Amino acid sequence: MSLTVYQYPKCGTCRKALKWLDDNGITYESVHIVDNPPSEEELKTIIDRSGLPIKKFFNTSGKKYRELELKDRLPSMSEDEQIKLLASDGMLLKRPIATDGNQVTVGFKEETYNETWNS
Repeated sequence: MSLTVYQYPKCGTCRKALKWLDDNGITYESVHIVDNPPSEEELKTIIDRSGLPIKKFFNTSGKKYRELELKDRLPSMSEDEQIKLLASDGMLLKRPIATDGNQVTVGFKEETYNETWNS
């Protein structure tokens, strides 16, 4: 299993997720989500494979989200517009995003990581 983790080094949740992966002996490729955010195509695939609604990929507690007033704007945006926006700025993405190409986790919950990545 080749795992890719989109993360932000200063993010506490990301550090917890990477520590969990290290502690469980799971190898992964770490991608800096701000320097190298996933492309629109990658995001479409990740969102599709996750089975989650696109709004779950927005970092709703982030400064950028509030600055852009996305709480009010997102409902009137198309899915393509939302994906384009997410791909334009890694700080808009909820993190970490981990994927092996088939499965996807967003954020970090130990229980979810145990179920998804410890098999």
